[in-house]
Parts: sequence; structure tokens; C-alpha cells
Amino acid sequence: MAIRKIAQIGHPVLRQTARHLTREELASSETQQFIDDLVETMHDADGAGLAATQVYEPIAICAIEVRNNPRYPYKPNIPLTILVNPVLTPVDDEQFDNYEGCLSVPNLRGLVKRHLHVRVQAWDRHGTAIDEVVHGLKAGTYQHEVDHLLGKIFVDRVTDPTTFTTWTEFDRHHKPAFVERITRLVARVGS
Repeated sequence: MAIRKIAQIGHPVLRQTARHLTREELASSETQQFIDDLVETMHDADGAGLAATQVYEPIAICAIEVRNNPRYPYKPNIPLTILVNPVLTPVDDEQFDNYEGCLSVPNLRGLVKRHLHVRVQAWDRHGTAIDEVVHGLKAGTYQHEVDHLLGKIFVDRVTDPTTFTTWTEFDRHHKPAFVERITRLVARVGS
């Protein structure tokens, strides 16, 4: 496994739409090694997720995992999940405000509206179909990572630029109210 460099905002790869993989491409040793590298890089950077485009590979793969993450201590755990060729569909119109950050946009957070319930259709790393509905912060994390595969960054979704904040100022001024609100949301819908 190898830790890869993470592309930073402004690099054109972050604006590319990732191409879908065939089952044969997914099964190749090169792609399987890439998935291992993606997970290792995500862990090294304390990310909740990482998309292939963020490590300069415009292919439709992302990794998601939250387990006692120091960057997001309020996020419920999400087991390691690999999404290949993911398609997300909102289940209804209900949304929530989510303060998001990104490994490709260092030291910046902003408030983003995310769908509360989304259906995810994808393959896992072995080509097995995934078709499930995810909720709450898990749904928000999935949307954030799949956005990367569509050439979108969370800053594109911030509708009120006055919500932009550094991590330090988020911790000082916004985190307590956000965590209280998100804790109620998690209690209501789970994850």
C-alpha cells in the first residue's frame, strides 16, 4: 500500500467527471491496489471519505469510513465502504444543514444543505451490487464523496458564504451549536 498525494482545490482533476469502470477493470490487480492505496491515504489524513479524483485518478471509486475520527468526533461510525460507480438518488425532499470540510480544501468549513435520506446504488470493491438507503450524516458523507466524482467540491454547494470558517474558528464559535443540532438529528434518524 502507498499513501498518495491529495489534490488541492484549484487543480483541474477535482473538476473532472470520473469515468465508470467495467467489472474487468475493477477486478484487475492495479485497481484493487489503487483501492488499498485510497483507503490508506484516507486513514493517514484522518478523512471520513476520499474519492479517487482527490488522488489524481478520475475513476468512479470512493472510500468512506468513520471510526472515532478526531476530525469529526460527532460523526457516528460508518464501517469501511468502497463505492464503485455510485449513483445517489434522494428518497424525499427533506434536507439538513451540514458543516463540511474537505481534505482537498484545507482548513476551511462551510454550511451545506444535504438530503437527509438517499438511495445509493453502486458496486463494492468486488463488483457486488449495493442498493440501500442511507440516512443523516452517513447520507451527507456519501453525497460529499460522490460529488467529487461529479467534479463538485463542497464549496460549490455553500449557499451562504458567511458560513465559511477555519477549523479553529468553527471549534470556537460554531461547533457547540452544530453538534447539539446534529446530535438531535442522529437521535431522530440514526447515523
